[in-house]
Amino acid sequence: MTSSEITRKAKSNLAYALTILPKERRDDMVVFYAYCRVIDDIADDESRPVEQRKTALLEWKNGILSGFANPDDFQREVIAMVEKYQIPALLMSAVIEGCLMDTEPQSFETWEDLQKYTWKVASAVGLISIRLFGASHPQAEEYAVALGHALQLTNILRDVNEDLANENRIYLPRQIMSEFGYSERDLIAKVYDERFRKMMSKLADKAEALYLQARKLLPESDRRALLAAEVMAEIYHTVLDQMRADQFRVFDKRYSLSKFRKLAILGKHLLGD
Repeated sequence: MTSSEITRKAKSNLAYALTILPKERRDDMVVFYAYCRVIDDIADDESRPVEQRKTALLEWKNGILSGFANPDDFQREVIAMVEKYQIPALLMSAVIEGCLMDTEPQSFETWEDLQKYTWKVASAVGLISIRLFGASHPQAEEYAVALGHALQLTNILRDVNEDLANENRIYLPRQIMSEFGYSERDLIAKVYDERFRKMMSKLADKAEALYLQARKLLPESDRRALLAAEVMAEIYHTVLDQMRADQFRVFDKRYSLSKFRKLAILGKHLLGD
């Protein structure tokens, strides 16, 4: 399956953001998105034993770091993209390492522990994406790291219920949960009370601070190159605002934006540019 076929089958907010990019960069981002999608799907494929998933991910990691013995069409696309933009292999493999973590139930004791995970599955993705977008200012890397953490934390807050349904995955740091007297047992039982709302609000505040940090770090000289990232930032930030306004009823619903709202955000950024 080619990168474009993989991307078409996946529904993602990224599709709206990518329409801003020039065709060549958009095509390259489609390859990278497909890479992330394939790696993530391998990790999440519950129809396969965990050891099989790990083996498949390690085969990808070895191929990225040392070369594929017999690359298929899609792997050749990925290799060409890496070489074209001189993307560090360690960044590409970091995405795989993050997904390897997802093959087994996770447990994060502290906020810092969680950030080590979100750096791999989101900030590393951002550091690769800014190269494909054409950003050149050194500060763009700090921007990508902060925004990656913010986007992934928003995902974690939104997907609490889905993650519980997927082998009781828990990404909320135990230290922050215990600060409000809320336990993993409470979360698995889907206890929705003031403790839960306060805990989620604190984590939402952390995400908010990361969005603000990214906004301050956005280099003026790369503003146009990073328009796609800014569209993603506003879409996810708006989802965060939805959750906060609705008191984080994540056990009852999955927060998302309508197609019209996403197109409105896209249009605003296009006109603003």
